[in-house]
This record gives sequence, structure tokens and C-alpha cells, in this order.
Amino acid sequence: MLANQRRDKILDLLKEDGSAKVTDLAKIFKVTEVTVRQDLEKLEKDGLLIREHGGAFLKNIKDQVSSFSVANHDNLDKKELIAAKCLEFIENGDTIILDSGSTTTEIAKKLKGNRHVTVITNALNIALMLGAEPDIEVIMTGGEFKPPTLSLTGQKAADFFKGINVQKLFLATAGLSLKAGLTYPSISDLVVKKAMIDAAETTYLVADSTKFGKSAFASLGALSLINYIITDNGVEENHKEVFRTHEIELIIAD
Repeated sequence: MLANQRRDKILDLLKEDGSAKVTDLAKIFKVTEVTVRQDLEKLEKDGLLIREHGGAFLKNIKDQVSSFSVANHDNLDKKELIAAKCLEFIENGDTIILDSGSTTTEIAKKLKGNRHVTVITNALNIALMLGAEPDIEVIMTGGEFKPPTLSLTGQKAADFFKGINVQKLFLATAGLSLKAGLTYPSISDLVVKKAMIDAAETTYLVADSTKFGKSAFASLGALSLINYIITDNGVEENHKEVFRTHEIELIIAD
């Protein structure tokens, strides 16, 4: 892996987890701690993080948490269209899982005042958004708190879903690779995503088309884990063919 690629993935990890230790990054990327420190020094010079003894943390993370803001606002127009489409598949009385993420946050915004549902989520911002809605029951998982995504993760979050059965899961992803399948920046998320999928009768992957063909650090597994993909109209033909091969129905929001 080239240095620039490694630094991009280090930054992705920080955007997901908030902070990281030099020793952990060295193990993850199979490089020396000296190399990691050089990477962090370069990213700090670029104004993207702040180094501390033994590691680094994301810049402005405290402001982000205090404002309950999810950082990723890229392609917001596409995410709003996807969220509106998702509401067509949520019926009154449903119990659904809303994964953490910027697209699922848009779904939560549109649920307000529109549906009588039970929402299980690992996202603190979604719980706060829907918690006061009289027709929506909100249930949160436990787990370790990740400041940048305002989410709960790890084995404790995954254990929450044992023995639970819900109608629908609206799942986020950092990247969807034809080779690696569903991918995420943080290893700690993999057990949670898999537990969510196991608990749901139907899994809808919600992702704008810019996520297709990209891969993050950690792979959850094959595309066959999902039933539907709800996305925008920017999907390339080669991706459509792969989805058809895996018997995944593509739903276009336009």
C-alpha cells in the first residue's frame, strides 16, 4: 500500500472512531511505528488531525459531539432522495433497525410525524431525533461510543441483537466493492453490522452511488448478505450487472 493510500485509510479510521493509537495503526497496516508517526505528522501538517502522545485524534471532534452532528454531508441531495424512497418500504407497525450514518439520519428525519413504528438504533443522534416523537418507540443498543459517528459499536452492541427479530434493516456502508463486498473503516463495526443483518427479515442497503466501486479497510462479506439496494440514479451498468448476478434488487430513488 502506498503512503498516500495508507494515510487516507488512517484518516478514514479516525473519522469513524475519533482517535487511534500508534501501536494499533502499526499492526493494522503492518508497518513500523516510526512509519505511522510519520504518517500522523504529515496529516497533522495538513490540518486533518491532532497528534498526542502515543496516537492522534480527529480535529474538532469535541465541537462535533457537542452539536450532535454527523460529519459526512457529501452528496446530501442524493441521500435525501434515498431517504424519501425508504419511507415507501416502512409500514405502520413495523419494527425496524436504523444503522448509524448520514443516510440513515436522513431516513430518521423523514420518519418524524409520518409513521407509527419501533426503531432500534445504535446511533445516538437518531435516538435523540426520534425519542420525543409520540408515535415512535426508540430502543438503543449498548456498546462503546464512537464520537465522530455518534454511534455505539463493539461486541456489546452486537450482543443486543441476539434473539431479536425485526421486519427491516436499513444498513449503511462506507464502500461497496465488487471484490470485497460491503466494507467499513472500523473493524469494531463488523460484528454489529452482521448481528443487525441476522436479526432482520429483510436488509436494505442504503448508499449513494459514489460508494460503489470503493472499499474501506474492513470487509463484512459478500453482497449476498443484503436483499435490496436503495440508491440514486448514478449507478454504472457494470455494478447493475453484479447486483443482478447476486439476485439483489436495485431500487432507484429519483
